[in-house]
Amino acid sequence: MLADGVLTREEKRLIIKLASSLGLSSEEPAYVYEAIQSGAETKAGEPISAENMRSIYTNVFEVAIVNASLSKDEFRVLAHLRSQFDIDDTMHAEIEHELREMVREKYEDKAVIDTLMGTLRDSVGLVGDLFDNFRKKSNEGESR
Repeated sequence: MLADGVLTREEKRLIIKLASSLGLSSEEPAYVYEAIQSGAETKAGEPISAENMRSIYTNVFEVAIVNASLSKDEFRVLAHLRSQFDIDDTMHAEIEHELREMVREKYEDKAVIDTLMGTLRDSVGLVGDLFDNFRKKSNEGESR
């Protein structure tokens, strides 16, 4: 999120959801931000189970699509999370299906549903492409 030096409002929303989903204390996101800015090492966190990784990714993805106008930065965040959590194409398709069902159940306004479904459809392709780039870099020996 900080690669371009700008933390957008949308990226902040994703950070808040990610921090909440990870169960971080209110001080920890600021601690990590400061460490990144200063180039300092951070203390290691607790391991995350595969089930929790899936849940965290789904929660962050949901927040992103509800925005209905995803930026390239948000797509990169989702692709990076997908890469870090080893969410393959099959699992990603399952998550997409769950999010589609959630949108249908949560919203009654057809225009809102259509907008969110369009955002979800567009995001799946772009996140997949960005994920493939992350996977390619990791396979070529670059660190994740």
